[in-house]
Amino acid sequence: MFLLSSKIKISNSGIMEGYTDFHCHLLPGVDDGVQKIDESIGILDLWEKAGVRKVWLTPHIMEDMPNKPDILRKKFDTFKTAYGKGIELCLSSENMIDSLMAERLKTADLLPLGDKGKYLLVETSYFNPPIDMDGIIMKVKSLGFIPILAHPERYRYMEMSDYEGWKSKGLLFQMNLPSLTGVYGSLAKQKSEILLTKGMYDLFGTDTHSLRTAEFLLNAKIPKKFAALIKELRFNY
Repeated sequence: MFLLSSKIKISNSGIMEGYTDFHCHLLPGVDDGVQKIDESIGILDLWEKAGVRKVWLTPHIMEDMPNKPDILRKKFDTFKTAYGKGIELCLSSENMIDSLMAERLKTADLLPLGDKGKYLLVETSYFNPPIDMDGIIMKVKSLGFIPILAHPERYRYMEMSDYEGWKSKGLLFQMNLPSLTGVYGSLAKQKSEILLTKGMYDLFGTDTHSLRTAEFLLNAKIPKKFAALIKELRFNY
């Protein structure tokens, strides 16, 4: 009985009440996320019922998905008009640290995150460190942005010393809420628990790609102690 009572369903935990989802793939038809407008709206309806107040749509920009910011802005405007409901929608992007990003940084052709455009959401391969990550992060900072590393718990090549090193260099960390459920595997789950316990996360997102994964997340259970830690996060952006 104690073990059962030590966990709580995410939909009942209050985690999403009044919160902002800083990372999701709900802009339809632009990447490996949701493809249809109706499905995106269905997910947003679930988020609204859960208490979410704002959602940042963060489509991939990478060599394999070379989205252009001007095209994404047009698609976002179309989707925002079609949605027309209670959650506030904002557009940013999830930027893979690769050669395409290095080229885009030269022209500052970016979709920053945050109401004042101060942050840039970045990611790497899950398995291997990118070439010249230090140089690209320095360039991001030289342009006046604060880099946010998406789902650091999912990078298999990173050890705790790597996380500590990047935090010391000014990176912020965004946790994927599903990591705590084990959906990405035991290693990502273990890392998310350690980083959360150590207070190394600055904000979280759902990284939602489909209605199925959204429904799974709301029904999944996580330890109450981790739910309490997440609710303490108040990202001032």
